[in-house]
Amino acid sequence: MSGVSLQCGDCGTLFKSVEEAQEHAEVTSHANFSESTEAVLNLVCTACGKPCRSKTESDLHTKRTGHTEFTDKTAEGVKPISLEVPKAKADDDEDMAEVGDDSGTGQHEEMVVPEVDQNLLSELETMGFSKARAIRALHFSGNASLEAAVNWVVEHESDPDIDETPMVPASAKKGEAPRPSLTPEEIKMKQLELRERARKKKEEEERQREREREKERIRIGKELLEAKRIEEDNERKRIIALRKAEKAEEQRAREKIRQKLEEDKAERRRKLGLPAEDPASPKPSAPVVEEKKSSFLPVRPATKAERMRECLRTLKQTHKDDEAKVKTAFNTLLTYAKNVATNPNEEKFRKIRLSNAAFQDRIGKLQGGIEFLEHCGFEKIEGGEFLYLPRDKVDIAVLNTAGTELNNAIKNPFFGVL
Repeated sequence: MSGVSLQCGDCGTLFKSVEEAQEHAEVTSHANFSESTEAVLNLVCTACGKPCRSKTESDLHTKRTGHTEFTDKTAEGVKPISLEVPKAKADDDEDMAEVGDDSGTGQHEEMVVPEVDQNLLSELETMGFSKARAIRALHFSGNASLEAAVNWVVEHESDPDIDETPMVPASAKKGEAPRPSLTPEEIKMKQLELRERARKKKEEEERQREREREKERIRIGKELLEAKRIEEDNERKRIIALRKAEKAEEQRAREKIRQKLEEDKAERRRKLGLPAEDPASPKPSAPVVEEKKSSFLPVRPATKAERMRECLRTLKQTHKDDEAKVKTAFNTLLTYAKNVATNPNEEKFRKIRLSNAAFQDRIGKLQGGIEFLEHCGFEKIEGGEFLYLPRDKVDIAVLNTAGTELNNAIKNPFFGVL
């Protein structure tokens, strides 16, 4: 069976014609081509009509567009491939005219290897060229000179038939006078020139590849920067949302403190025998409020912070001879308050066994220790066996106040002395 395509022996690509193979050779410098009975695929996308010449190309088209249906029209255009390069019509007419003149009897003229300058042929073979390539170069350069033959090889080194011996009609075979041969120095110069051209061509190809790699690196860098920007935006949004939640929590805590102050105020009025304050009544002016505060100052009940401070003062005055025990008790109370404020959902920080030996040694046996914890919100449960702070009664503001009072008691060397 005659070949229906040309296959590149270097990369395996199939081509429909010699022209396509020559273009491929010029771009890739591949020169190993052979006839193949495998037809070049003609897969046409039913959705958009794009032709695909291979399964790989159709898979790539599917990946890019999502089109999966293709019509196989390979068999419609399959025909034996012609290995002859098409010529201009005028050249064909001249060739037909010459054939008509030379073959009046209807017989084809014998094809022979063209005669070339044997001295130049030997010098080209000495330089490392194959005999077929040397004959082709001398024939098509007109046996002009060694330099012309080398230049022709450089210009046509990607031709698929560069290593095929050319054939000419026997009538066109002509003998020519031998050309003057080159000296060994000139041959070396030609070799160096040929190598230099090949080196420059390789360097240019390498520069082109480096430019492509640089473009790819720039593209990847831009994608990484964009991904980093998106990640930073998301992190910024998360921080803003967290701050909003913290502000809302702080606002709720302030509202809870305000309500507690209102309750304390109402309780004081009740103890003093005053009627409950009417929320609808107008607020007194600032001077009047100040006058009332000063008049009732002597009977104002102690605040929670003052009660905590009094517990700590009692603890220190009671054990003023044992400074180390007092300092240990203050630090232990600070640890309890800090653990609950930092981890309000952890029950182990909100429940204390009163019979624990370490607790009794540090706080339980000291006057004012357990009372301080009760001011922080702890309650005795299970018959007085445990001190427990319910989760819904955890007041961050109260715990912060306790921490402030403990820090002042620890850092102030004159605390409880006066």
